[in-house]
Amino acid sequence: MSASVAIVGVAECDLGSTGLSVLELQVQAVTRAVADAGLRLSDVDGLATNNVGRFSTTSLADYLGLRPGWVESSFLGGSAFETYVGRAVQAIGAGQAEVVVVSYASNQRSARSRRLGGVFDDTVPEAQFEAPYGPLYPISYYAMAAQSYLHRYGVSREQLAEVAVAAREWALLNPAAFRYGAGPLAVADVLAAPLVSSPLTTLDCCLVTDGGGAVVVTSLDRARDLPHPPVAVLGYGEATSHTAMATRDDILDTGAERAARAAYRRAGLGPDDVGLAMVYDSFTITPLLSLEALGLCPPGEAAAFVADGHTRPGGKLPLNTNGGGLSYCHPGQYGVLLLVEAVRQLRGSCGPRQVPGAEVAVAHGTGGIFSHSATVLLGVER
Repeated sequence: MSASVAIVGVAECDLGSTGLSVLELQVQAVTRAVADAGLRLSDVDGLATNNVGRFSTTSLADYLGLRPGWVESSFLGGSAFETYVGRAVQAIGAGQAEVVVVSYASNQRSARSRRLGGVFDDTVPEAQFEAPYGPLYPISYYAMAAQSYLHRYGVSREQLAEVAVAAREWALLNPAAFRYGAGPLAVADVLAAPLVSSPLTTLDCCLVTDGGGAVVVTSLDRARDLPHPPVAVLGYGEATSHTAMATRDDILDTGAERAARAAYRRAGLGPDDVGLAMVYDSFTITPLLSLEALGLCPPGEAAAFVADGHTRPGGKLPLNTNGGGLSYCHPGQYGVLLLVEAVRQLRGSCGPRQVPGAEVAVAHGTGGIFSHSATVLLGVER
């Protein structure tokens, strides 16, 4: 795959507890990202989004006064937005669109719409094998993966907690982060927090916030005439594995390795080329399995890698430099904000949390219970 498409605009909507509707937040994200790209709303002829009612793209397009010729609204969970970027590359290459906006927003905190429940969809046949045990969705499923990981690789509970500690260090450098003013986090704090689903405590879990963001995608040729250095889409890949946990042969096989392999192949790159990583962190176990699937750590070694400080500010592999879903923002589906932060880092516009000399970033989204994975490799022209 030769890079022919770039991300040229990025933005967040208001974050935290906003009191705004989903559509109001979406409009903020889209209009801010389009302005950041140096374009007008009328330039947009492609739209990819979800979470705006039953017909997400038509609802948002109508609200914005757009008449796009290409839309995408597959509901894949947190990996949807990396997937949308891959589909946007295809659409632009095929001449179906010239300027595509990928966006998302949620008001789950202020609307109090997030709740823990049982099996997500009791119409799924496999759910009959899980529902009798009363799992909390989704945490009990991630907790099973965490328990299995600790057992298989001899990882300590303290090492798992280090993921949340490292995320907080980055959040303290980001004024937009929900935990920006909360102060540093210690391993003892994570372990002492209320237990939700063993071995995960509340501080092993992502935030519940309002928020979202948008990215603007166009051809690399057009991108070179716009205000910011273009961030090229170098490669992408996706993989689907399962719905119910009962159908998985190996609870730690997330399918992410297949998505990453496809992205590296299309980019002509490998894990050694990656300078920084934006990886979904819905729970502390999620980035560990993803780092290993991405080839950034050998199997079973990601926990020790994080515990040794390599993903913190100044480390050899900066991870989730905005604070991630654990300390920055998690509006239900976090994947679009992985892209926003990766682009800002590659542009060199992150202020005190800026990673020096970053040239290649990976944004890796996780959907469902490791059910769908999508990987995007991004690089900046210097």
